[in-house]
Amino acid sequence: MGQESIEEGQLSNPLLLVNDTGGHSGAAVDSNHGHGHDHDDGSSFATPMVVLSTLVAVSGSYVFGSAVGYSSPAQSGIVDDLGLTVAQYSLFGSILTIGAMVGAIVSGKIADYIGRRGTMGFSEVFCIMGWLFIVFSKVAWWLDFGRLLVGCGMGLLSYVVPIYIAEITPKNLRGGFTTVHQLMICCGVSLTYLIGAFVNWRILALLGIIPCLVQVLGLFFIPESPRWLAKIGREHECEAALRCLRGKNANISQEVVEIRDYTETLRSLSEASIVDLFQWKYARSLTVGVGLMVLQQFGGVNGIAFYASAIFISAGFSGSVGTIAMVAVQVPMTALGVVLMDKSGRRPLLLVSSAGTCLGSSAIESGYTLFSACWSTGNANLP
Repeated sequence: MGQESIEEGQLSNPLLLVNDTGGHSGAAVDSNHGHGHDHDDGSSFATPMVVLSTLVAVSGSYVFGSAVGYSSPAQSGIVDDLGLTVAQYSLFGSILTIGAMVGAIVSGKIADYIGRRGTMGFSEVFCIMGWLFIVFSKVAWWLDFGRLLVGCGMGLLSYVVPIYIAEITPKNLRGGFTTVHQLMICCGVSLTYLIGAFVNWRILALLGIIPCLVQVLGLFFIPESPRWLAKIGREHECEAALRCLRGKNANISQEVVEIRDYTETLRSLSEASIVDLFQWKYARSLTVGVGLMVLQQFGGVNGIAFYASAIFISAGFSGSVGTIAMVAVQVPMTALGVVLMDKSGRRPLLLVSSAGTCLGSSAIESGYTLFSACWSTGNANLP
């Protein structure tokens, strides 16, 4: 069976043979259609455990967002209290991405070795330690080290959270549930902006520990990913985790066999390396996938997120008012993206959002140009 058919949710021949115990493959197929409600008991809707597991997982997404949004409202307080120069604070803001790169590089190996839940808990150790370093920092290198640790945890979370959600949710709900990851990142950024407008930077860092603790405690009440358990050969635990996710009365036999087929196919494939990506047959896919990510980063979204407060102040607005205005726009638009993701498709959303980003950047540039021209003209007319 091809890997493509597995990913599309089609079932392999072994499953048809299991259903064919009565002697007629056609009857087996008809039986599947005739008793569709039995198979849909746990695989066509979200059970309370799936919702709980997703909420615990996306607590890590909120941690991700709060780390990204922290440097903007904290800038003035940190610079005043610790006497940082512009260069020192720029290092503090940007070192987060260096830590995230390190975490992202090792995230796949760690998630495969200790599991999805273990990786989320491991990442939160880095985040909690990082936030504590920032809270009690007296010198610049404490800030930088804490920010680096938070970045490492953030890099791990950026991989394992959407993977875990995709592996526990029913396939017909997978798209909508995985987009909650991005929604919670946006909520983390936005609420950190909002809270940071009213509290001290040390208190803001201390508040960043709360979602870390929520996830750590929540991990004790949710099951491990059934697909990861099947991958490492723990089939009985895989079935137990799947039954916990789908409900006690759900018919999980079809999904269990599907996961088993998928796992066996993965095992039969030769171990791929990064060099295998650089083949001509992958050139177009690799260019599109990596190009979208690179261009998104070069669009300046992180620069605006890290220094939103300073940008608004330099434009003549209040930093607090500016960041609150960003919150008022970010959260509704991200929620709209979650709703439209499975309805309008990925490509139309990419086209529309890219066009909007381009227009927004052009408007900001034009506004700054006009502001600078008016300011220069006004100063020239002064006696």
